[in-house]
Amino acid sequence: MKITKQLLALALILSASMGIIAQNAMTPYSRYGYGILQDNATSAQRAMGGVGYAMNSGRQINVMNPASYASIDSLTFLFDMGISASALWSEENGKKGKDFGGGLDYITMQFPISKYLGGSIGILPFSSVGYSFGNEVLHGTNSRQGSGGLNQLYAGVSGRVFNKLNLGVNVSYLFGTTINDIYANTSTGATTLFERVMQVRDWRLQFGAQYTFDISTKNSVTIGAVFSPGKSLLGKTWGMKYDINQDEAPDTIGYTSTKGKYSLPASWGFGVNYEWNKRLIAEVDFTYQAWKDAKYSALENFEKSRFDNRWEIAAGVQYTPKPRGNYIQRIQYRMGGFYNHDYLMVNDNNIREFGITAGLGLPVNGFKTILNLGFEYRHRQANPEPLIKEDFFNITLGINFNEMWFWKNKIR
Repeated sequence: MKITKQLLALALILSASMGIIAQNAMTPYSRYGYGILQDNATSAQRAMGGVGYAMNSGRQINVMNPASYASIDSLTFLFDMGISASALWSEENGKKGKDFGGGLDYITMQFPISKYLGGSIGILPFSSVGYSFGNEVLHGTNSRQGSGGLNQLYAGVSGRVFNKLNLGVNVSYLFGTTINDIYANTSTGATTLFERVMQVRDWRLQFGAQYTFDISTKNSVTIGAVFSPGKSLLGKTWGMKYDINQDEAPDTIGYTSTKGKYSLPASWGFGVNYEWNKRLIAEVDFTYQAWKDAKYSALENFEKSRFDNRWEIAAGVQYTPKPRGNYIQRIQYRMGGFYNHDYLMVNDNNIREFGITAGLGLPVNGFKTILNLGFEYRHRQANPEPLIKEDFFNITLGINFNEMWFWKNKIR
């Protein structure tokens, strides 16, 4: 067993986790609540519409359902990291804008623990905040900007309870800070800053199950389910108010613990996956989160956030012409789509989005490593009033290292 490689990979993940920041959103909608939520999908899964609740190939890390970890081969070690670049085009009342962003998405690894146990650790974004805009008011202007987000450092384990049934759990440490600023600029030149800060340090659990039915030697169906219980969120939040033109210390407003005043809702996910002859994979997923039950307290000078129950349906396919053929035949071709009824509310308008995705899994000759290249278009706007219309184009690149680190050479 190559212990040094394992320790090196573990050290890389842990050191990266100390400074990683969730990729910032690029939308004014992210100023509400905890920002834009993420769904733990890797680059390969994003190219398939973001599905994964019933996926258990053993060759790709699937954090969306911890039950999948037990499907890893007992000699295999997986390491996956992803980066992305995004372009945004927006329109509001005939005014158009554009923005660009990108960064590190996630770092994960998966490994066997025993013949029937598998584990995974890594770091993923939970939510992201990022925006900057302004508007005119009586006798001056207002400008708003926000940044930050929440990350989750997780460790998970999965076991095969009996033939074809896997159960698993992820334990995540939520951490991060979100900042929302309002600059009030008067016609006389005075500027006042109102700042709201939320700092989160808490734990979260996710439970998962998967069961596979073998229809024939070449056909199988897997059903998967995940559940995360709702919980009060631990951390602290406060506001600050000060006159930028005056050399004075800021006034702290509403400094308080988040316990009992802010919370996360219960979340469910269900999926059905069909696999044919190790060539075709097709999956449909459904997600439901009871955000109407979540708490999010108001703070002076900031409007109260209202939430709606979130649900999403996603579907995706992957096709490999010939897994042991020539290079072109071994490329994995992916496509998918999704519709998301989001948790965010702007006045009486719910935020909704849909998207289509496509991508390729490109083998690296001489290795089992796969380069996952994905493309995603998504459209976001409010309903029934459209408010701001946003069109995103994202490019994702994931590197999935597949190594037989647990192979023991025979002594001759």
